[in-house]
Amino acid sequence: MEAWRCVRKGYGHCVVGRGRYPMFPHHSRSLGRDWTTPWENLQRCCWNRHISSCMRWPGHYYQAPYPYFSSRHFSLNWRPPCLFESRTQFQYCNWRPDNLSQTSLIHLSSYVMNAEGDEPSSKRRKHQGVIKRNWEYICSHDKEKTKILGDKNVDPKCEDSENKFDFSVMSYNILSQDLLEDNSHLYRHCRRPVLHWSFRFPNILKEIKHFDADVLCLQEVQEDHYGAEIRPSLESLGYHCEYKMRTGRKPDGCAICFKHSKFSLLSVNPVEFFRPDISLLDRDNVGLVLLLQPKIACAASPAICVANTHLLYNPRRGDIKLTQLAMLLAEISSVAHQKDGSFCPIVMCGDFNSVPGSPLYSFIKEGKLNYEGLPIGKVSGQEQSSRGQRILSIPIWPPNLGISQNCVYEVQQVPKVEKTDSDLTQTQLKQTEVLVTAEKLSSNLQHHFSLSSVYSHYFPDTGIPEVTTCHSRSAITVDYIFYSAEKEDVAGHPGAEVALVGGLKLLARLSLLTEQDLWTVNGLPNENNSSDHLPLLAKFRLEL
Repeated sequence: MEAWRCVRKGYGHCVVGRGRYPMFPHHSRSLGRDWTTPWENLQRCCWNRHISSCMRWPGHYYQAPYPYFSSRHFSLNWRPPCLFESRTQFQYCNWRPDNLSQTSLIHLSSYVMNAEGDEPSSKRRKHQGVIKRNWEYICSHDKEKTKILGDKNVDPKCEDSENKFDFSVMSYNILSQDLLEDNSHLYRHCRRPVLHWSFRFPNILKEIKHFDADVLCLQEVQEDHYGAEIRPSLESLGYHCEYKMRTGRKPDGCAICFKHSKFSLLSVNPVEFFRPDISLLDRDNVGLVLLLQPKIACAASPAICVANTHLLYNPRRGDIKLTQLAMLLAEISSVAHQKDGSFCPIVMCGDFNSVPGSPLYSFIKEGKLNYEGLPIGKVSGQEQSSRGQRILSIPIWPPNLGISQNCVYEVQQVPKVEKTDSDLTQTQLKQTEVLVTAEKLSSNLQHHFSLSSVYSHYFPDTGIPEVTTCHSRSAITVDYIFYSAEKEDVAGHPGAEVALVGGLKLLARLSLLTEQDLWTVNGLPNENNSSDHLPLLAKFRLEL
């Protein structure tokens, strides 16, 4: 910290760590709250000095043209090559020292740093506030009058009757404590006490109690915390809990919890995305699919299929993400399939590690994707550049996975052949083989569900993106609640979709926030919100 004060005042430490020398003795000048100095001064005075890592602030301004100096410490053993070796590209943005002329000015931010983190003071608030999230009602009296109502202060209550069944669903990535500690660089903006599990869990439980959802889909549920605290606490609130842990070394997983008073359990179907016999599927992500029976007097009530997952994060492995999604959809198709050939209502929740508008997201909503020529890192929309990325192979996954391009489990069928003569038999077998090969080489993925997103992902009045996760590196949407519905877009409100014929009807949703909103309370986690994700919450109606 002392080292940073020296840089702020125009001084630097000598190599042995004692005394000070003037870093910018004559030419530094104030520019508002910041300072500038000619490049040659910095190069001359710092060539053999040791300054801490030079990093841009990874916030809203993604392509920052200059670095910020970090306040962590002055390393005596490391010198950043991006400042002192010519023709070495800056690690985090398109900035090169050799692009600066001898009369160029380098910008030194005057943001006040704090010993608890490296983030600018604009993203560290002196006081902590409370995030205000409002209910957005969605009504569909008829096609013309469908709209989002203005009264956002009343919690819409779910009501059941003989001809309708209302229920609410929450999707929440609660941030595994082990993952938090393994990725502590993402939470440098946080005060240390708010990161302790003993502080975080009461807050998370408080949120769950407050929203009182009928179904909870939780991600990053750490196994030891689930057994010792999470499950007992939720059971005391009237929930039945089902859990699936990841298959690798990471001790977290997905949980689906539902209220005894609203549903009975018909089946539990865990999905493991790791397959030891398929090299592509070497990751330990999982999913969980439950079939629930609403508890209502109507004997003809259909079951409801609820799915929960947390897909792979790696932005450059879109092939794995699409395959994991196909495996989840195949399981949903198997569980939700009814005797008449239709599907029961479906709610699919989770952290999909994909942004709105990405190919993966579009595939979920539109039910089809032609991935021919698609770079592997573009699938989830997290990568800005596709340079150096390979193209998705056709097909993406091998035949021995047992899942078709329609995202259903394949049934091995032996072609029916008439026993007339051997020549005809061979011809028929060859024709069958050609048809199978043609299907395998198709670059078109499909699924048979009509899925809508509860959220619109952009604020209709401003076009500003909604955010579901916010930490030191990014603030984006990766969490979703999808539901099966005959959908029709509401005029003037993109993404506000309702079921007009069959399926589930979206009654209300808990509003999301912008990145700017979240940084007014110091981002996530904070004193009142103890995950780096926001809980998503929706209320549905099943017409009987």
